[in-house]
Amino acid sequence: MLDYKFIKENLDAVKANIAARNMNADADLVVTLYDKRTEMVTALQVLQTKRNENAKAMKGKLPDEERERLIAEGKLIKEEIAAAEAAVEKTESELETAARLIPNMVHPDVPIGKEDKDSTEVARFGEPTRFSFQPKDHVQLGEELDIIDFDAGTKVSGVKFYFLKNEAVFLEQALILYGLNILRSHGFTPLITPDIAKEEILFGIGFNPRGKESNVYNIEEEGTCLVATAEITLGGYHKDEILSRDSLPIFYCGLSHCFRREAGAAGQFSKGLYRVHQFTKLEMFVYCLPEDSDAIHEKLRSIEEEIFTGLGIPFRVVDTCTGDLGAPAYRKWDLEGWMPGRNGGEWGEITSTSNCTDFQSRRLNIRYKDSDGKNKYVHMLNGTAIAVSRALVALIENFQKEDGSIAVPKALVPYCGFEVIGPKK
Repeated sequence: MLDYKFIKENLDAVKANIAARNMNADADLVVTLYDKRTEMVTALQVLQTKRNENAKAMKGKLPDEERERLIAEGKLIKEEIAAAEAAVEKTESELETAARLIPNMVHPDVPIGKEDKDSTEVARFGEPTRFSFQPKDHVQLGEELDIIDFDAGTKVSGVKFYFLKNEAVFLEQALILYGLNILRSHGFTPLITPDIAKEEILFGIGFNPRGKESNVYNIEEEGTCLVATAEITLGGYHKDEILSRDSLPIFYCGLSHCFRREAGAAGQFSKGLYRVHQFTKLEMFVYCLPEDSDAIHEKLRSIEEEIFTGLGIPFRVVDTCTGDLGAPAYRKWDLEGWMPGRNGGEWGEITSTSNCTDFQSRRLNIRYKDSDGKNKYVHMLNGTAIAVSRALVALIENFQKEDGSIAVPKALVPYCGFEVIGPKK
């Protein structure tokens, strides 16, 4: 959430930012409600002063007629204060509702555009894999090698669910351990997070837990949801806390299942494991001082690059355009891996990392005590270390062999214990 005063003082820039992001929000309404609330609070304070003066006048010995007059006046003031407080509360609720629709400001270098084709490639690591044979996609390979069962997943749980089998089970665990050890070397504190979070935490992070636009599985009558990412639980970890300046930055990595209602339309862009309702993800999350967040954002990106360079998967880095940014993100880097089986060979997102500045911390009330003694909002960043389902897509398709087997990246062999996945006898 943006600061109300900032919105008022930078109204034109805020409105231009909303337009650039292709979002619907009413910044003028926020300013109107902010001014209205300010006026109402001032009027309330006047009434509170009158109440104090009335109470002060009641002290001491007074004629009965004067005391009765003051008592009547005090009752009237009390009723006016109650009405004023209710009106302030209603306006504050309206103000917060309107302000929550306004997205974060964006970094000045973010490309302007409406969709992913408008994003800018800024780096490439490796080139698209070339084969001397016609490559298969991960769905066909997974079924032929008996390592993924989509039919059983659909039968048991529904469309876009799946079973990992045989070597794929070990590959998932190998990817997790590989990623955890890299993050440990960078000083991250590892956590296995809950798969359920309160709706207030989702609101704070920027997810909508209810309604047609929600991507979240809501747990009826519980006020909770299945998490779509460990960003939610890691971001809520320090809700309503004041952190020590000396403790920052705090680096967490969280392992969780992720549940998403919308798995995408049918077709190549969401085929197989690329968009599913449930998957495992290793997430990075950082709380830091505002002046450090840009540098830490680059660090998170470099860690993602380290992870996928180590796996030998070709990928490129994309500076995400304004229209494709989530509302909390100030800037977002996407890593897109080469997927030979995707529409005849295309780049597909495998990880991303976002700097959300103080947008989430304002909503979750997470602050630090600065050297001047004042409490200020921390900056919060997130980044996917490994989304296992998409990593498996890239791994299976890039490391396939002409005989239908799959070579295991050398970095994973110590964790899974085998070098090749071959046909079952």
